Amino acid sequence: MAHIFCIANQKGGVGKTTTTVNLAAGLAAVGQRVLMIDLDPQGNATMGSGVDKRQLTLSVYDVLLESASVAEARVRSQWGETPSQKAKPTYDVLGANRDLAGAEVELVGLERREKRLKQALAEVDAEYDFILIDCPPSLSMLTLNGLCCAHGVVVPMQCEYFALEGLTDLVNTIKQVHANLNRDLKVIGLLRVMFDPRITLQQQVSDQLKAHFGDKVFNTIIPRNVRLAEAPSYGLPGVVFDPSAKGSQAFVAFAQEMVERIPTLRG
Repeated sequence: MAHIFCIANQKGGVGKTTTTVNLAAGLAAVGQRVLMIDLDPQGNATMGSGVDKRQLTLSVYDVLLESASVAEARVRSQWGETPSQKAKPTYDVLGANRDLAGAEVELVGLERREKRLKQALAEVDAEYDFILIDCPPSLSMLTLNGLCCAHGVVVPMQCEYFALEGLTDLVNTIKQVHANLNRDLKVIGLLRVMFDPRITLQQQVSDQLKAHFGDKVFNTIIPRNVRLAEAPSYGLPGVVFDPSAKGSQAFVAFAQEMVERIPTLRG
């Protein structure tokens, strides 16, 4: 049975997509079977997995409207030529493109509108160890579909003052979905990203997070890293683009931490 996690934060620009694709590649690198689902109409996680969103014949849009199954719509991440000569970890991708923007309106009048992704994933659940869902920053019908099928939420966040305010909003949203739609849903953990230990404020906010959330804060910290930032322009996760980069190694370490935490996460 797959562990289904949303990567979510209602604040934009905090590295949700970078976290999703690099965690997917990191988990694949440590031997896990992974499906990455892109629920953002911008399709950045799709493109960052080496899949051209403009060439998709079927996408998550078709799955949500029940005109295709996950098995029919998924594709394999595609790396082509990369700077690294090492074996490249791959994972399955349920991609997104601009069609998904229309799903928001089309789902409103349909039955089971917030549970459609959950029902679709039930058919392939046994084929994966992890299913990761990249959510848009807004609380939309798309995000709701992700939250309704997830066992938990991984929250990437920068250690900055306004990030704490956004975190409060997200925790409240998760509580509402937990109470009304998905009793399994909870915050799995907070991942500190784009971290620069030289900045005093970031260190202070990091300490506040640890004091308030305790072991809900992942031990792994993702540093601010140029190679991670460059990778998407090549259609690659940093873990594949430059496995030796500090940011890439941090994501593989994070993937390992996720695997190690699994026995306690579902309790």
